[in-house]
Amino acid sequence: MTGERPKQALAIHKLNNAELNVAFRLTCQCLIEQLWRRLYRLPTPAGLSQYSTMDNSRYSQTAAAPAVKAESSLEVLASEGFACFLTAARISLAFTTYQAGKILFVGVGAQDQVSIFERSFPRCMGLGPAGNTIWMSSLFQLWRLENFLPSGQKYNGYDAVFVPVNGHTTGEIDVHDIAQKDGRPVFVGTRVNCLATVDERHSFVPIWKPPFIDKIVAEDRCHLNGAAFVDGAAEYVTCVAMTNTRRGWSDKRRDGGVVLSVQDGEPVVTGLSMPHSPRLHDERLWVIQSGKGEFGWVDIEAGRFEPICHLPGFARGLAFADGHAIIGISRPRKDKTFEGLELDDRLAARGQDPLCAILVVDLSDGAIVHGLYMTGAIQELYDVCVLPGIRRPMALGFMSEEIRFFLRPAELNRK
Repeated sequence: MTGERPKQALAIHKLNNAELNVAFRLTCQCLIEQLWRRLYRLPTPAGLSQYSTMDNSRYSQTAAAPAVKAESSLEVLASEGFACFLTAARISLAFTTYQAGKILFVGVGAQDQVSIFERSFPRCMGLGPAGNTIWMSSLFQLWRLENFLPSGQKYNGYDAVFVPVNGHTTGEIDVHDIAQKDGRPVFVGTRVNCLATVDERHSFVPIWKPPFIDKIVAEDRCHLNGAAFVDGAAEYVTCVAMTNTRRGWSDKRRDGGVVLSVQDGEPVVTGLSMPHSPRLHDERLWVIQSGKGEFGWVDIEAGRFEPICHLPGFARGLAFADGHAIIGISRPRKDKTFEGLELDDRLAARGQDPLCAILVVDLSDGAIVHGLYMTGAIQELYDVCVLPGIRRPMALGFMSEEIRFFLRPAELNRK
């Protein structure tokens, strides 16, 4: 090939409906990326560090500037010890906001300041880290992101570059918590009321459902939303209610929640308010009562929830590092799903507005010791995960030139 453009008439290709849909979604993603790059600098409250967007969706510390009110503005404030905590624990974080359609990576950059990097995926929610892999759910797809950087290498100051290498179309089944088993994702399909995995020929493959659910149907009958995994296998799950009708759980949000044992399908604790994010850690089953704004653990023998702290927002997303829990909290929307909860009553009694933040809670006493606080464009979070041994992560997105040329080929197969 000479590299010259062939001298021939251009063929006009008429897009079919599927191609038009793809083109429309890509155009929308491009517009969203451009909108998010137009963020503003806002003043820094005492005792907090402030971050605002820089070139190519990267964040770095900035000096205080006059407040600018705009719909697209985002203010990210880190407590004084947040960067030191990440450094001491030798971790970074990733978290999702389905409301803004973003995955954000939080690490420590130059001058030991918090670094934040974001990419756009429509309605991204669940995160499942597994070594150099992160599984992430979006509106109707499940993505596998791989870290393309070998250990010890850096790219533009980042020591991990996550690239979306595979996307599986599940359909809009509202995938929540995710883990990996034998190289495949295992996940909670909330809308279809089951645990599932994937294969090469189907939208998803159901592998377990609660015994009170009579069939796999896209009706979100019990709001099965979380799973506590061990080596990729679910041991416990959370449901907002043990109901078997379309959105039957919505009238039982205050006290209908349960944690179920996957082994026998029986409840280990009942009477919870919108439980989320069950996790097994240090021989305890931890869970969040989102409707009450409580974080604690389940005494399985007694069938009792033991709270260790109250959270100033609607909490979902839970990870652990260095004797601490890392929890996401949100400002709940003004709709039926979030209204009428005990959380609202408690915050109102204190005269406190709900926050949107990533909080670090000391497991020894339940104290909130660090936080990353957000106002403006981001109001609701879903999941958070820990990335061990990574100091400053980033990711490639579909609208950047980098994804075309940032390559990691496998070794040559000479067989």
